[in-house]
Amino acid sequence: MQDCAECFKMIRNNISGFLCLTALAVALPVTAQTVNLFPSDYEKQWTRITVPPGGTVSNIPQWHIDAAKRVIVCDGNGGHEWLRFNREIGNFTFHVKWRFTPVTTGTPKYNSGVFFRNNDDGAIWHQAQTGAGGGYIFGVTPVDGKPQSFNLRKEMKENRVKPAGQWNVYDIRCVGDTCTLAVNGEIVNTVKLSVDKGYVGLESEGYQITFKDLKLRQLP
Repeated sequence: MQDCAECFKMIRNNISGFLCLTALAVALPVTAQTVNLFPSDYEKQWTRITVPPGGTVSNIPQWHIDAAKRVIVCDGNGGHEWLRFNREIGNFTFHVKWRFTPVTTGTPKYNSGVFFRNNDDGAIWHQAQTGAGGGYIFGVTPVDGKPQSFNLRKEMKENRVKPAGQWNVYDIRCVGDTCTLAVNGEIVNTVKLSVDKGYVGLESEGYQITFKDLKLRQLP
């Protein structure tokens, strides 16, 4: 009888421990997962797509990816297009540093952008504008099932973009239907979108621009 009593005690303790571990696992929050933007086959993970979609990309290899340094350089000499990371993401944070190479002649109108929640060909697109005029969100998004353009430049709280040659930091965050853009540490735009997932990417629009320290994290 004593042996049986000890057996029942061990079983009871094991069950209690299992239930405690189970409760702890349920209580712990699901953490963000880092998305590797530069895996060993990184060249297959990025696709050049013309703007507007449906065209043929230039044979000029204007994008240069340095996976080891987590740097992407666009020469801006191969036409208007975007470089898409080939994985759809729902909720996320996207951290990007960027700077234009200064142009010393004429009056440059620096232009590029960071895309998020785009569809696969970019017909639906949402962009964090990069340029001297400031960082803000604009694009073409579904409204009542139909693509509609929007522009939040006038709602930009302030122009926090630094001049060409200096590094800027963009942090884009999308959770549910709400997306925010922070420029150099401060949120400048908030937008509600009916699109709940999509692709991130980078834009080429005529100027050499360097993107570095790209960090994409998938949120629960």
